[in-house]
Amino acid sequence: MGYVGLPLALLFCEAGFRVTGFDVDMRKVETLNGGGSYIVRIPATEIQVALDTGFNATEDYSEIATMDVVIICVPTPLNDYHEPDLSYVTGTVRSIAPHVYERQLIILESTTYPGTTEEIVVPLLEAGNPSGLKVARDAETPGFYVAFSPEREDPGNDSVARRDIPKVVGGCGPVAQNLASAVYEAIFNRTVRVSSPAAAEMTKLLENIYRCVNIALVNELKQLCMRMGIDVFEVIEAAKTKPFGFQAFYPGPGLGGHCIPIDPFYLSWKAKEFDFHTRFIELAGQVNLGMPYFVVENIVEAMSRQGKALKGSRVLVLGMAYKRDIDDLRESPSLTIIELLQKRGSQVEYNDPYFPSVGQGRKYALNMTCTPLELIPEFDCVVIATDHSHYDYQDIVTKAKLVVDTRNATKGITAENIVKC
Repeated sequence: MGYVGLPLALLFCEAGFRVTGFDVDMRKVETLNGGGSYIVRIPATEIQVALDTGFNATEDYSEIATMDVVIICVPTPLNDYHEPDLSYVTGTVRSIAPHVYERQLIILESTTYPGTTEEIVVPLLEAGNPSGLKVARDAETPGFYVAFSPEREDPGNDSVARRDIPKVVGGCGPVAQNLASAVYEAIFNRTVRVSSPAAAEMTKLLENIYRCVNIALVNELKQLCMRMGIDVFEVIEAAKTKPFGFQAFYPGPGLGGHCIPIDPFYLSWKAKEFDFHTRFIELAGQVNLGMPYFVVENIVEAMSRQGKALKGSRVLVLGMAYKRDIDDLRESPSLTIIELLQKRGSQVEYNDPYFPSVGQGRKYALNMTCTPLELIPEFDCVVIATDHSHYDYQDIVTKAKLVVDTRNATKGITAENIVKC
């Protein structure tokens, strides 16, 4: 019941379905059953309306046996070696398997490499089912049905209604395809059927790799433009006036979120099985992974020009979320920037209106609390890592000794203490 599962559950509730949300985190289960929300963009009132329609949350996997359709929306992160970590998928599937029954439909939505559904999910479901049920690929064969339909959530995007985002569906056989499409057509205005789960899995990767590669391009161009004394944002704004053949992407301090920083590595890992090296994709990943380091080097240089060393300095990072106006820390470059600054001996604090505190995650252990903006004058440097619309950037620039802007948030503000990178 996270950033993908909860919005999806609410869509089904709105369409009149009886929905149960499963989660191993009892805090989430209790919050939802109490009519509360833990995601900023989903108000508690939406949860309360869903409860009135019969929605409930549980950690009891045995209730899977009473579901007609089971949709899996769990994280698929990378491990320390930038290899796919499917432990959340395999753990969930193993918990589901004992309760799967004939003609039940199981759908995986978690982003993953082509082949996961048929090579991992299906065998685990078959092996873990005490009745010996197998996946059914036609209407005559007894068994359960399996499909893959990639999530297309875009946190913070209010310009496109969730119902208007076409749903790609790939089933293990035509019956699973038809069933899964029928399920999603009840809540989405359009479904796009592809030939197999692998084709649907690759579709999701292509969507995010496309963005990753283009963001890497503008991140690299930004570095060149800085050396040449050219404003890369001015260039992008001019280029996007072309009515064909160009889509604007913007540079930043690195990539965040669950998909774009991770998906290229999923495909690169799988490609090695076919003796194929995705050099172009891997290069884009390397460029984007290097951006937090580039930001830190620019902070060091900017402070040096003011006669200050990074070691022993006080730095305030504005914005912990991976993008504007959301409460999502997943793979946020701010986390990396803070850790790099701390390793260099800087005393780092943060401010983010969406995070009163930041504790410990899969890859970080900051254990910090939000610092009030009123204390900006006490810091040697303020780094704009996420351009939340809540911030008054003119006021920030006026109060700060030095501002390092990684998002072009200070566009239109003229001051000698602003450094853009």
